[in-house]
Amino acid sequence: MIHPTRTNLLLLKEKAVSVTNSTGILKARRQALIREFFNTTLPFLRTRKDIVEMYGKALEELGLSLGHMGRSAVESVTFTSARHIRVDIIEKGIWGLKYKDVVTHEPAVRNPDARGYDFTSTTPHLEEGIYRFEKILESMLEIAAYESKLKRLSDEIMRITRKIKVLEERILPDLK
Repeated sequence: MIHPTRTNLLLLKEKAVSVTNSTGILKARRQALIREFFNTTLPFLRTRKDIVEMYGKALEELGLSLGHMGRSAVESVTFTSARHIRVDIIEKGIWGLKYKDVVTHEPAVRNPDARGYDFTSTTPHLEEGIYRFEKILESMLEIAAYESKLKRLSDEIMRITRKIKVLEERILPDLK
């Protein structure tokens, strides 16, 4: 029980002002994170839609090349063109929120002459299929970066919203 002395009432008033200011700062941070969330969501959804379309076309081209060249020829091209892509995961931050981002050091899509086989001996369907699958890989690496960022942003937005509600609905009424 706080005694209603002048000093205690002034301290309560000061705490109420402090809580109000803290709530304002938290709301501004939440708004900035929501804005970043929406700015990240649109490219994420576009990329997912593009992957679905590219995957269908890539499978179609692969099917045509299997029909023209045969399974063994396509598999031999697959083995000769296999490679490892170096991916680093770095930590970034927005408004004090840390998240992980995916960085590749080389492009996923290669020129036909850089794939390690004689592209003149393959069909255009196979070349187009390989190109589309490499584009899918590139897009999936992009999505991985977006997913991590969106997950962290959504968790932080919910956490800040809970803090604001506690301050406004529990702590501030007790101080007034």
